[in-house]
Amino acid sequence: MKLSDLKVIITGGAQGMGAHFATRLLEAGASVAVGDVAEEAMASLPSGIHTRRLDVSDEADVASFVAWAHEAMGGLNALVNNAGIIRDGLLVKKDRNTGEVKKLSTEAWDAVIGVNLTGATMMVREVAAKMLEGDPTPGVIINISSISRHGNRGQSNYVSAKAALAANTVTWARELARYKIRVGAIAPGMIETPMTKGMNQKARDALVAAIPVGRIGDPEDIYAAVKFIVECEYFNARCVDVDGGLVMT
Repeated sequence: MKLSDLKVIITGGAQGMGAHFATRLLEAGASVAVGDVAEEAMASLPSGIHTRRLDVSDEADVASFVAWAHEAMGGLNALVNNAGIIRDGLLVKKDRNTGEVKKLSTEAWDAVIGVNLTGATMMVREVAAKMLEGDPTPGVIINISSISRHGNRGQSNYVSAKAALAANTVTWARELARYKIRVGAIAPGMIETPMTKGMNQKARDALVAAIPVGRIGDPEDIYAAVKFIVECEYFNARCVDVDGGLVMT
C-alpha cells in the first residue's frame, strides 16, 4: 500500500509516538484521524488531522469514533493501535522494615488491561467490521506491542496486555486475510516519549547503558517500522522488534 492511499486511525495520537506517526503520515499524503483522551494535546497536532476524543476502554465510544472517522475521511483502510498506559507495580512486595505485604491492585490491573488489551481489541474489531462493509479493499492494521511482552519485572499487567496483543496479531491476520486485511505488530524498546522522560534518572541511565546501539530510541525509529509494514504487502502476522538490541532482564 502507498502511504498516500491511507485513510488511517491512530489511537493515543495526542502526543509521543502517536503524534509523530500522525504528523509523518499526514506529510506523506495520508488522511489521518486521531483519537485520544487528551483533548487539549490534540489541539497542537498539525492542521489537516481529524481529531476527536476517544476512550478506547469504552466500547460504545470506540464504535462511535470509528464510524465518525470513516465519515470524516470518506473511508477507512488502516489502523495504528497505539493507545496505551502503564500502572507499574510488583505483583507482591514485602516491606523489609515492617514485614507488610503489598499487592498489585486490581484497579491497576484492570486499568492497563482495559486500555492496552481490551481497548486495542475493540479497535481492531470495529475497524475491521467497518472495512468489511461493501466490497472489501486492501487494508492494514498495526498493533503497537512492546519488548516487555517477553516479561519484565514490575509490569505484570503491561506484559500481559502487550504479549496478548502480539499473539493476537497472528490470530487476526489469519482471520482477516480472506478480506485482504493484513495485521502486523511493532514492539518498541525504550523510546523517547513523555512517558520515558518522566522516568527516574538512575533507572533511565541504566536502561540506556544496556542498549547495544548506545542510545535511546526516537519516535522516527518506530515510524520507519510503521512505514515498512504499510508498504510491504508481503508482511503479515509478524511482530517487528525495534529496540536497539535491548534485552529485558
